[in-house]
Amino acid sequence: MQEVYEFLKKCGTYYLATMEGNQPRVRPFGTIDLYNGRLYIQTGRSKKVADQLKDNGHVELCAFDGQTWVRVAGQIVLDPDIKAQEHMLDAYPSLKAMYAPGDGNTEVYYLKNATATFSSFTAPSRTVEL
Repeated sequence: MQEVYEFLKKCGTYYLATMEGNQPRVRPFGTIDLYNGRLYIQTGRSKKVADQLKDNGHVELCAFDGQTWVRVAGQIVLDPDIKAQEHMLDAYPSLKAMYAPGDGNTEVYYLKNATATFSSFTAPSRTVEL
């Protein structure tokens, strides 16, 4: 999990895929946090992505560092713990202008039952369980 976290952090931007009905939706994300042994993302409750995550908790995210990419697939779980929100916002202080722990809009999610597959054009793929 540490390796996946560090890779995503290094990339800065990753792309999160969700489903809206039968239509895939992909958008750039930039929040990734490691808290209590879980990999977390963050969004606002007021965004469409939050509804998509609620309706279908299966997600995939992908990031590329110029040579290697990682694809992480799994289930996403909303964590209502204020401490998890605080931890995320402390890791991304620029978000504090828009979000606050317990404000009713800040939502943090962790991945469960997830796998991460590292791939490149020059080496065999390698999959790790999170």
